[in-house]
Amino acid sequence: MAQTPDPNNISKKKKFYPVSAPLGKYLREYYRDVSLPLSYQELLHFTDAYPLYDRWGKDTLWQTVIYDPSQMREIYEGLTRIYVQLKSNGNESLMEQLSVQRVDYCTFGNSHPFRIRVVNLLNDNYDYFYFKRADASRLYGLELEHVLSPNRINYLLHDGSLIEEHIAGIPGDQFIREYLGRPELNKVRLAKEFVKFNERCFALLLGDMRSYNYVVVVTPDFEEEQYRVRPIDFDQEAYEGRKSMYLPQFFKDNNAIVELCTKWLHPETMKQYQNEERTLLIRRIGAARHRLKDLIDCMRKDTISTPEKITQLSKELAAHHNNQEFMACTTMGDIVRLQLKLMVRHL
Repeated sequence: MAQTPDPNNISKKKKFYPVSAPLGKYLREYYRDVSLPLSYQELLHFTDAYPLYDRWGKDTLWQTVIYDPSQMREIYEGLTRIYVQLKSNGNESLMEQLSVQRVDYCTFGNSHPFRIRVVNLLNDNYDYFYFKRADASRLYGLELEHVLSPNRINYLLHDGSLIEEHIAGIPGDQFIREYLGRPELNKVRLAKEFVKFNERCFALLLGDMRSYNYVVVVTPDFEEEQYRVRPIDFDQEAYEGRKSMYLPQFFKDNNAIVELCTKWLHPETMKQYQNEERTLLIRRIGAARHRLKDLIDCMRKDTISTPEKITQLSKELAAHHNNQEFMACTTMGDIVRLQLKLMVRHL
C-alpha cells in the first residue's frame, strides 16, 4: 500500500466559489433552481443556542438554535414549505400534517450547515433536510454523483442557498467502530462495495472521503445483507491538488476497511470489481451523455480551485495514467473530463 496522506494537508478553510452564470443556467434547465421562502442568511439570525448531545450523552458538535418568538413562526413555516418543495414538488396540502421540531447548526467544518428536523404529526415519523450556503464545488459534486453513480441526489438551490435531502445510512466512522467486528457481517460483500466506492470517487474526483464523510447503507437480502457506501460530503469535488485525496483507501480513518479488503479479496478480484464499476460508469455516461456534456462544459469554464492545485493534480494524474494530455488542462473541469475519458477507455 502507498503511504497514507496526512489529513492535515486537506484544505481546512476551502474557499467558497460562487455559482457562475453558466452553472446557474444549467441548474435552472434541470429543475434544481427554484424560488424559496427563506435564505441561509436568514437562518443565521438565531438568538441563542445550546449543545446537542446524542443518546449516549456525547457532544455531537451540533447546536440546537433558538429564534426570537416574533420570527420563529415565520421561519418554521418557511422551512416546512421548503421541505414540501423538496419532497413533494410544493404540494402545500401536506403542510398541515408537518411540523418543524428542531433546527440544528454545525460550526464544524467548512460549510456550517443547518439541519432541520421535520415531524409528521399523524404518526410521529421524522425526517431531516439540510440548509447550506451554495458552493460551486459542492454543486458539481452533487450533480456528478446524481448522474454517474448508482445513487440519486435530491437538492434545490436559490440565490446562494442550497437545500439537500438527508442521505440515510450508518456514518462510516460509526460503522467501523461498531459494526466491522460483528461475526454476522458479510466481509466479502462489504470489501467489494468499498473497492467500487473507491473507484467511483477517483473517477469523479470526489475528495476527502474520510470515514465521517460517507455512510454505509445496509439492505437485508433474501440470504444475507447487501451494502452500499454513499458519500454525504461533496465540498471537495475537484479541489485538492494531491491525487491521493481522491482515493478513500489512503485515509487513515479507513485503514480498518482497507485491511479487510486486502484480507478477503484477491488482487485479481479487486481488479474485477474495478472493471465492473467502470463498465457501469460507461453505461451511465451513455444514458446521460447530453446532461453530462452540459455539466462538464460549465465546469470547464468555471473556477473551483487554485492554479497551484490544478497544476499539481495535472502532474500527478499525468504520471498515474502515463498520459501527458493532463498537462494541457487549465481548469479542474478539463481534468475531470479527461479523467472520466481515461478511466473508461481501457477495460
